[in-house]
Amino acid sequence: MELEGISKIEEEEEEESCGGGGRGGEIEKVNLSSSAALEIEYLSYGGEEHLPLIMGLVDQELSEPYSIFTYRYFVYLWPQLCFMAFHGGRCVGTVVCKMGEHRNTYRGYIAMLVVIKPYRGKGIATQLVTRSIQVMRESGCEEVTLEAEVTNKGALALYGRLGFIRAKRLFRQQEEEQYSDEEEQSDGEEQCDKQEPSDEERHSDELE
Repeated sequence: MELEGISKIEEEEEEESCGGGGRGGEIEKVNLSSSAALEIEYLSYGGEEHLPLIMGLVDQELSEPYSIFTYRYFVYLWPQLCFMAFHGGRCVGTVVCKMGEHRNTYRGYIAMLVVIKPYRGKGIATQLVTRSIQVMRESGCEEVTLEAEVTNKGALALYGRLGFIRAKRLFRQQEEEQYSDEEEQSDGEEQCDKQEPSDEERHSDELE
């Protein structure tokens, strides 16, 4: 399995409103089908009651499981960089990020991005990422980076539209026991950065 990272060199105008960083309670109509409109509510992380919702989405949609300590690392230290999308009281998407000093640069990192399948392609992932990047920008981040599988064409297309560029491909050896029905292999990741808002999580497929 190959992974790819992305970064954004220039800030670009977004066709969809990011709602000033999306700090809680904003509602936007999204077409789920040609005959129906969704009201999607975007909320920032509000406490321990939101943690099971985030864990459930990520565990359901992403290929690599994480311990509760990994989730708490992100949401406790950077709760303002975690956003959730709700439809009818159901959490249908989430983004989890962090930020900090990295080689003399204050950098943001998009760790996890998930939108459940029936809601993909509706602009929800774009809204989630845009909100997190807005907060990073307001916090002084000079760039944003992430890693995505090179076979995940939907996620790569999403990040490309948001102004990210492919920076480099990373390869990581995996232990043989992690593969129940195939030989030991390596994963390739491409590092991507986004400057002027714009380590190793996964992003769900076919996002927009």
